[in-house]
Amino acid sequence: MLRTEQKIHYVLRIAIAMCFIGHGAFGIITKPIWCNYFAVFGIDTNAAYALMPWVGGVDILMGVIMLFYPMRAIALWLVVWGSLTAFLRPASGEPFAEFIERAGNFGAPLALLILSGGIKNLRQLFVRIDADAMVDDKTINNVFNCLKIIGFLLLVGHGSLNLIQKKGLLSQYASLGFTNPAKVALFVGVFEIAAALVVLIKPIRTVLLVFIIWKISSELLYPHYEVFEWIERGGSYGTLIALWFATKYVSSNLTINSLQKQDFQPK
Repeated sequence: MLRTEQKIHYVLRIAIAMCFIGHGAFGIITKPIWCNYFAVFGIDTNAAYALMPWVGGVDILMGVIMLFYPMRAIALWLVVWGSLTAFLRPASGEPFAEFIERAGNFGAPLALLILSGGIKNLRQLFVRIDADAMVDDKTINNVFNCLKIIGFLLLVGHGSLNLIQKKGLLSQYASLGFTNPAKVALFVGVFEIAAALVVLIKPIRTVLLVFIIWKISSELLYPHYEVFEWIERGGSYGTLIALWFATKYVSSNLTINSLQKQDFQPK
């Protein structure tokens, strides 16, 4: 039977692979909106379309390597790359919430790095991350706190996009048959921001499960490239699922420590 840290490890690895394989697929199919992000660096449309498949191919390669042979060097690169690609959205004129909503893109590899003990020397960078390595309580607590913050950011980011009435989200709700998409967006936004606060302040496993199901289900609503959109957001699902496992571990430890303190109290 897998230990908690092993479950977190494998969930994060799969999440990272999904995120970057899905993201890379958009480069292969040359998603038009990517031109806006290349333009931040002064790259024109023709050059952007020529570069997209190469960028997408590298993303897919990184995702596949992390799935089968995870290394700290690649995880570190994906933290940087995931942060950069997410930041290109507000840099190109989109709302800042678009960056926050993609916290899972860089948060999943960051959490995996923390779980693996970080980077102590250069040699470690290219050594396979051992899924079977023993992890102490302090490290899992650090992973738990990291996952809480990332979960908070991705939920509050998406909730904010609903509150500011993002056109794409309103189109989703309209396509589902809602006659007042703006009102639905307001309701969803409030729900997701409340969920974000719960995740940050006091994550409870049963409540987390509701948020996980919600996130996995709601991401299926994209009208274009549904499969790739859903796969790309693997970092979001993986972060919340990993937090679900970590919450059980931390809660169990708190209960054990509380009982031990009671046993040592003078009677």
